[in-house]
Amino acid sequence: MHSTLLAENDGKRVFALVLDAGEEAFACISRFANEQAISTASITAIGAFERATVGFFDFETKSYDQIPVVEQSEVLSLIGDIAEGDDGKASLHVHAVLGLRDGSTKGGHLMKGTVRPTLEVIVTEMPGHLRRRKVEALGIALLKPR
Repeated sequence: MHSTLLAENDGKRVFALVLDAGEEAFACISRFANEQAISTASITAIGAFERATVGFFDFETKSYDQIPVVEQSEVLSLIGDIAEGDDGKASLHVHAVLGLRDGSTKGGHLMKGTVRPTLEVIVTEMPGHLRRRKVEALGIALLKPR
């Protein structure tokens, strides 16, 4: 992964990350956010995956049904946010729409995606602080703005 600081002013930083083939997107973005001590940001990206897993939240089981994408796909849209998790580390919440060769799409909560050939990510940090806390009744962590 390569990164550069594009802008910095008034407590706001904007980074460009370029992930290389073979890198796992969710892990790379998480690691970068923790290294930069980012606790409030938005994420957008485009690129492609050689394989990925997205998820659909099942309220009955309080877990994600995994939807594997076992073929090359275009990352048509990847959006999300970064907040501070209960453990004090960066907590990502990212959704993706992946385009397949036949023009169909699969989408949901991004669980993992292996980049091929590249993923171009913009991380826009905001001044302030967002916190994500686990909601026991749902079994997932949700944003809890102050």
